[in-house]
Amino acid sequence: MNIEIKVPSPGESITQVQLAAWLVADGDYVEKDTEIAEIDSDKATLSISAEESGKVKLLVEEGDTIDVGVVMCIIDTDAEGAPKAAKKDKPAVETKVEEKKGPAPKAVEQAKQETTSAKPSGLHISPLAKKLLEANNLGEQDLVDFYKKIRISKGDVVQFLDDKKNIQPATGSTAAAPSWGGSRESDRKKMTMLRLKLSERLVKVKNETAMLTTFNEVNMTPIMDIRKKYKELFKEKFGVSLGFMSFFTKAVTEALQHFPQVNAMIDGKEFVYHNYADIGIAVSAPKGLMVPVIRNAETLLLHEIEAEIKRLAIKARDGKLTIDEMTGGTFTITNGGVFGSMMSTPILNPPQSAILGMHNIVERPIAVNGKVEIHPMMYIAMSYDHRVVDGRESVGFLVKVKEMLEAPEKMLFAGRDPVKVLLGV
Repeated sequence: MNIEIKVPSPGESITQVQLAAWLVADGDYVEKDTEIAEIDSDKATLSISAEESGKVKLLVEEGDTIDVGVVMCIIDTDAEGAPKAAKKDKPAVETKVEEKKGPAPKAVEQAKQETTSAKPSGLHISPLAKKLLEANNLGEQDLVDFYKKIRISKGDVVQFLDDKKNIQPATGSTAAAPSWGGSRESDRKKMTMLRLKLSERLVKVKNETAMLTTFNEVNMTPIMDIRKKYKELFKEKFGVSLGFMSFFTKAVTEALQHFPQVNAMIDGKEFVYHNYADIGIAVSAPKGLMVPVIRNAETLLLHEIEAEIKRLAIKARDGKLTIDEMTGGTFTITNGGVFGSMMSTPILNPPQSAILGMHNIVERPIAVNGKVEIHPMMYIAMSYDHRVVDGRESVGFLVKVKEMLEAPEKMLFAGRDPVKVLLGV
């Protein structure tokens, strides 16, 4: 019997998708529920699984744009496949293992000892990347463990083969030849649905909003002191690292209470004010920029924010984010500092009215109580829609964020001075 696998609808109002990759070849035998393809929409990437076991016949090509409901492949459930043959061979394999049973335990134990005593990975990590790992209480092995969980797709292998062709190892004293330059060739690659939609949204923001950016700087010494003192205890108790993003998220949610206009948006001829803070966290994923949303971030503690950021970031990098996890945010935070950015003007994430940009931390001389001191400083920038947010609100909001980051204890008292709260004044 032939079973048709049709293109599912990734979400409301989506009528077309792009076939990102086939995970099987034409004529392969697949088991039921095996992932056979990935499709890209303008909002998310979805995996398609086989509904039954059988031999698959592919009907569309990778990169094709296809309508929702179109038959993308057919599975012949009557076909004989490799899995059955593999089962017949299984006893023979077991017999061979049984014959070598004697020395195996000793060899396995030795291998385990070698693995345990070996150095983590030998990865070639830049000083900036190492500093970032240390700042987040991570090591090389954490990277290795993370990337082991990522499925290698056909596109990754193709990219690897292309890069390998362009890399020529050095011979003797001759340096390696550059991987590009000297030719007059060019390549064309079709834009993904996600990139097309992102392009449209970015142009729309520039054309349809009155976007401005205001800047400030934050002395990160208090937060860095807290992380240095408590990061081990924090990770031991909650199982997540204490990063900078949770402090910024908490500071933003507290500041939004004082400046609700920043948390509002335009709907036709009305302002929509939100009595909650759904904070989008911009993540650079393999297929482009993703902005998963932390729901009701104003109710979460630091460790809960860190756990949610970690969960969403892993799903983003694995291409497993759902549409619901990327919609409905009221404010966005983006961190260009992880890439070394000193200052930038982040672009709005519509229909939101504001976005906060974090940047790299650099030790600089500043004046403290009439004396010059060296402190770790970060520039922060907030872009906002001037139709919704006035200059007073934008500057005041950014100053409030700065105040709470430089005095983190204020986050416990809704941005008020703890001493004044204690005195009741």
